[in-house]
Amino acid sequence: MKKCLLAACLALSLFTVRAQDEEPKKRGFDRDKLFFGGNFGLGFGNVSTLVNVSPQIGYRFNQYLAAGAGINFIYSSYRTRYSNSSYDYKDIYGVTGLNIFGRVYPLEYILLQVQPEMNYTWGKVKFYNGQPDLKLDAKFVPSLLGGVGAAIPAGRGSFIIMAQYDLLQNDRSPYGNRAFYNFGYNIGGIW
Repeated sequence: MKKCLLAACLALSLFTVRAQDEEPKKRGFDRDKLFFGGNFGLGFGNVSTLVNVSPQIGYRFNQYLAAGAGINFIYSSYRTRYSNSSYDYKDIYGVTGLNIFGRVYPLEYILLQVQPEMNYTWGKVKFYNGQPDLKLDAKFVPSLLGGVGAAIPAGRGSFIIMAQYDLLQNDRSPYGNRAFYNFGYNIGGIW
């Protein structure tokens, strides 16, 4: 009986020593789980212009779940030129909006993402032959982006590679009717 009691006390003391070595888990909000990222792009040329500023902020709840929100701003223009310059015109298109997103990490570096958005779109066609501009009706356009990707740890964050598709397919969606790809970097939120 004494040997069993001694063995139990020894095991309990080893467990207590090991428990003291482990870092206690933080409860509540932990700012180390915040991450920042999004889409940023600039393109300028004789024919086209693109400006995309769409930052996001998120929170990594655990190794499997993350969520966040962001804003969208996209401006694009494309000039069409013909040999007979009386047909020249420029398409101008703008988008601004809000989004939220949720991510599930079924495997360590693989992520699935759902991102509902509400975007305000506007635009016009500017003619260079004296014809009046053709203005597109400004309107709110919902989108629901579904995607799959990878988060590859690097430094104090991770590279994000993702393929996404607008599941709602609204006719004024800024994403069109095909899959599109994002490459970026999230700062922070490493699990």
